Amino acid sequence: MTNIIAIASEKGGVGKTTVALNLALALAERGRRVLLVDLDPQGGIGHALSRSDTEYEGLAEILMGEQSSEGAIVTTKLPELCLLPRGRLDPADACDFELSLHGTDVLSRLLEPVKSRFDYVLLDTPSGTGLVTRAALNTSDYVIIPFQAEPLCLRSLARALRVIERVRSTDNPRLALLGVLPTMVDRDDEASQVVMAEVWSGFDCVFDTVIPRAEVFTNASLRGVPVGYLKGPVSPEARRFGVLATEVEATIESLTERSEPDVERPQRALL
Repeated sequence: MTNIIAIASEKGGVGKTTVALNLALALAERGRRVLLVDLDPQGGIGHALSRSDTEYEGLAEILMGEQSSEGAIVTTKLPELCLLPRGRLDPADACDFELSLHGTDVLSRLLEPVKSRFDYVLLDTPSGTGLVTRAALNTSDYVIIPFQAEPLCLRSLARALRVIERVRSTDNPRLALLGVLPTMVDRDDEASQVVMAEVWSGFDCVFDTVIPRAEVFTNASLRGVPVGYLKGPVSPEARRFGVLATEVEATIESLTERSEPDVERPQRALL
């Protein structure tokens, strides 16, 4: 069964693409077959991997009928992890790209020919809850909300949760919130810790895993690699995504068990 997970946030700059890329890698390193889809008109995944805007065909070409979904998939050097890039999109055509993806069931139909090849499809969305993000939420089984541990982000979290509830009630009843993921958490900053205390006390859907503010993420971005692929010993930050992958899978298993009816089993003998 394929699990489609949107990585979405009402606010920009919360590390959404970093989360999508490194979580996809962590799941793939666990042996799961993963497709990471770059829905951001700015091509966030491509930029995170230091790829030019013209290097790969992708969603843009699929939407224009110039490429198939199968033909646009890029296999990485980790065979379990594949990418579906944004494609070669002129910035002047970004609005057309967004409108095309928002069409009824467009994203679902685009993913249908390939999703059975994967255990997980991760959708990296643009910031905000506009057309592309709504298309992703309409298509997904689950959503993760990266949340920057800063005071101004509390209001954006509440707005994102309202949008998810609206999508669930009107367009996609199977959509479930996997959790809110705190990012850029600074244990030495009092404001960051106050925000974390409010989030933990005010919401029951916060992941145990938190992603800290750390220089290693800047270094990885500069070198165009996930944090786990930097030279040298594996950093604690990279290990956190392995822990997050475990938590994501456990949460999905728990939600799945709750949604399935109990099955009657016969009495059995152990010996």
